[in-house]
Amino acid sequence: MSKKASKRSSATRKSASRKLKGGYHFKLLAVDLTTGRVKQQPIGEDFALKYIGGRGFGAKLLYDHLDQIKEPLDPSNVIIIAPGPLTGAFLPASTKTSFVSLSPLTGIYGDSSMGGNWGVELRQAGYDGVVITGRAKELSYLWIDDDDVRVVPAPRLAGKGSLEAAGMIKGDLGDDDVKIATIGPAGENLVRFASVNCDWSRNSGRAGMGAVMGSKNLKAIVVRGSKDIPVADIERLRRATEASLVELASHHLFKFWQEQGLMSVIDYVNSAGVLPTRNFSDGVFAGAERINGFVMEQQYKIGDAACFACPMSCSNICLVKDGRYRGTVTEGPEYETACMYGSNLGVDDFSAILRANQLCDELGIDTISSGSLIGAMIEACESELLTAEDVDGLRLAWGNHEAILALAAKIAHREGIGDTLANGSRAVIERWPQLEPLVLQVKGMEQSAYDGRATLSMALAYGTCDIGASHNRAWTVAKELELGATWGLEEKADIVIYHQTVRPLFDMLGVCRLPWIELGFDESHYPEYYAAITGAETTLEELLAKSRAIYDLTRIISCGKGISRKDDYAPRRLFELPIQSGPWAGRKIDRAEYDALLDLYYDKRGWDRDGIPPAEVAAQFKDAVA
Repeated sequence: MSKKASKRSSATRKSASRKLKGGYHFKLLAVDLTTGRVKQQPIGEDFALKYIGGRGFGAKLLYDHLDQIKEPLDPSNVIIIAPGPLTGAFLPASTKTSFVSLSPLTGIYGDSSMGGNWGVELRQAGYDGVVITGRAKELSYLWIDDDDVRVVPAPRLAGKGSLEAAGMIKGDLGDDDVKIATIGPAGENLVRFASVNCDWSRNSGRAGMGAVMGSKNLKAIVVRGSKDIPVADIERLRRATEASLVELASHHLFKFWQEQGLMSVIDYVNSAGVLPTRNFSDGVFAGAERINGFVMEQQYKIGDAACFACPMSCSNICLVKDGRYRGTVTEGPEYETACMYGSNLGVDDFSAILRANQLCDELGIDTISSGSLIGAMIEACESELLTAEDVDGLRLAWGNHEAILALAAKIAHREGIGDTLANGSRAVIERWPQLEPLVLQVKGMEQSAYDGRATLSMALAYGTCDIGASHNRAWTVAKELELGATWGLEEKADIVIYHQTVRPLFDMLGVCRLPWIELGFDESHYPEYYAAITGAETTLEELLAKSRAIYDLTRIISCGKGISRKDDYAPRRLFELPIQSGPWAGRKIDRAEYDALLDLYYDKRGWDRDGIPPAEVAAQFKDAVA
């Protein structure tokens, strides 16, 4: 047998032995920006089956690079960008891509997922993920056009906003359809909660992924793909998808969801008494009816937008037609932005919220972190813990949206006081220790827009979240408020762990969690999708077990950076300051009860009482990629 025939035979045997018949291209794109070297890195079937994709790929690859990383903003850090095997397939909301790195905000494991169309295009270019190391000599973008991959110097993009830079690149290429993930001035200036933007208003917002790109002199990643996404059984996938679309459309809230998207949550959360109000000093905002979904719909909305293959189309395109911010047009806001730049800052002017949304997209900063830090600064000024001189003469007061927008810009450009805020909660506390009770953070990440004092499970979710005080691992507020009146600690620990298992699974598969969390779309659909796309039969329990293992892995990564029980507490304010009004007036978290719940949580996870997974758990992640 000739060598060529022997190679063909070997390849045939390998292919025939695969249980996976679709879902993957079985290759990553490895890019060293320091040398400009690009190579295709094969991945094995066992790797794909075990880590699934998206966040799973990212966590494993970050773990493999840990020994070489000096610190998050050093060129030695790695950023992994990975869709999942379901991304880009014909099924509802198959759109997600995960950005994974050592976070410059927290110094531990970090990730953030992004919707839109960028990940779909990467899959069509023939890759299951991109692994980027090093630092380019000058500001550049990464160009991926199927097999044509290059680092392109782009110094003229320096200082440009995310949207402006994307427009300039499209103009240079003469291609309006190319997909671009880009950073703004905040990323270039290494703001530790800088975001990555694509498709106008889709962001990888949390954990500072934009700063990691900035530290690498990487302004953007531009993708154009022309290949088919491998699907094992297209007819099976078609049947499953069409049945799912009918099911989703029959939900009584489906049309309302299309009309308002996540903005519909404001009224619910305000009536439940857990709306962030004036830096979480309260859970009810008197001006909520002036910033809710109905105001958006009746006065500002001019169109809908949706991510790839999503029937929910939760995005709203809004235009300010008159007044101070006349001409502002943006895709958004979503709930978190509307709250963190609205009720949390005492702002009841919806046009100002739209301007903040547009500004943060262009600057490339996370609206949750920046809104939280600005709230702490306003409270500090209102309570005379800081003076106007301390904050560069800005007249920081509840509702003063002009000063708020000015401070957001100063953060992105690291001007004056903005330079301190740009380094996150820990830097603020280090400079002004008297502000510690006002700064709501866990592990250095600022808390999301749900008050955890009314629901002990949400406080635990914030405290134990692997990236910091983020809601996107376990949003248990509604379940506990609606169903938890008689719940004991065991039920509360169980629901947090289940959310921390099923929600990461969506990121691993590369799909949006909103059909499940908002419309009750049964998670049992996903094993059927997975089987149709990959050809591998599985069960929901098996998929959840893989997701739970990834949560162990991210914990192991962070424990290696010093994380333990001391870091697993909800923000200090939740224990010390009662909610002032509404149905939960007087409510705060009892520390002894929280400690008992935390013990139970560790026991159920199989970690010790200091929150450390046993050594044998780490051993299972020593396997090879290829």
